[in-house]
Amino acid sequence: MTAVLPLRTASPAPTRRPLRTALWRVAEAVVHPLLPSDYLDLVAPLRAGADLRARVVSVTPETRDAATVVLRPGRAWRGHVPGQYIRIGVDVDGVRNWRAYSLTSRTDAPDGLLSITVKAIPEGKVSNHVVRALQPGTLVHLDQATGDFTLGEQAPARALFVTAGSGITPVMGMLRNHLHELRDVVLVHSAPTRDDVVFGAQLRAWAQDGRLRLVERHTDTDGILAPADLDELVPDWRFREAWACGPTGLLDAFEDAYAEAGLSERLHTERFRPVVIAEGEGGTVAFGRQGTVVEADGATPILDAGEEAGVLMPSGCRMGICFGCVVPLKQGAVRDLRNGELTVASEGDGVRIQTCVSAAAGECEIDL
Repeated sequence: MTAVLPLRTASPAPTRRPLRTALWRVAEAVVHPLLPSDYLDLVAPLRAGADLRARVVSVTPETRDAATVVLRPGRAWRGHVPGQYIRIGVDVDGVRNWRAYSLTSRTDAPDGLLSITVKAIPEGKVSNHVVRALQPGTLVHLDQATGDFTLGEQAPARALFVTAGSGITPVMGMLRNHLHELRDVVLVHSAPTRDDVVFGAQLRAWAQDGRLRLVERHTDTDGILAPADLDELVPDWRFREAWACGPTGLLDAFEDAYAEAGLSERLHTERFRPVVIAEGEGGTVAFGRQGTVVEADGATPILDAGEEAGVLMPSGCRMGICFGCVVPLKQGAVRDLRNGELTVASEGDGVRIQTCVSAAAGECEIDL
């Protein structure tokens, strides 16, 4: 009789996760107060799983005070819709400043590159640095694209764009991606002189080819563009879907005019806001949703300052869980206690910070 032996099943391979976790904790202990990922960032800053960053590929002048910056984003980049903007974090004199700029690139670029176009403004620390000093190869921090100043799902039969200064940038993003879908386009653009028109050569080439009608208003000679001018410049403006972007005064005037005409639903606007942040050593920390404001010195982590004031602070630090204390900085400035770097945000930015290693550097507001 032939004996039938039971089949042997292979023992499951031991999981490597506990070993990997143990090694990671050893690495954390060795490099404390930094994290192992801080060192990985030096080698592969655009890798999957890293904080979203981009590397500057080129900086090309558009006018005397505007330049287009081409960026190679990290692997976490999720793409954008034409007309949206991104926030970039740029280090200027040891201070990380976040600013929002419209995307001006095509969404289907085969090389995966992005572009923003920045206009230097008087006393603008970040915009002047970007236009005049930012170098190819520089790493900048990046947020995912956002914003609803877009064409929407269906292209309008007749479109009107009203822009002034750098307000042309989100519209250029739309035109580069959607102009082939638009059959009847009028662009009214205002700038001090002909040479100050950002993307002037491209816009005039499209106009010459009959792809759009371009109306340039040079304020040094023609005066400030007003809603009443549309009756002469674009007589059928009331029947067009309209997008406007530019200085606050221009947008206020056009919103009032469209409201008076009963056409508010036809006008879409995008507002650029100035950024003024007062930096210091220590300051007030406002926990917006909990309605608590505390004074904190420049050496006390916001996590500790909040807990001492009775604020319910998210945290996993004491259990060995990193990044459990990460919350949005709505506005203001904080200093990283590990390296002294400042992070600056303006209202609505929602830049995420670690409260266990961040201290107030002036007035700031936390979204808690």
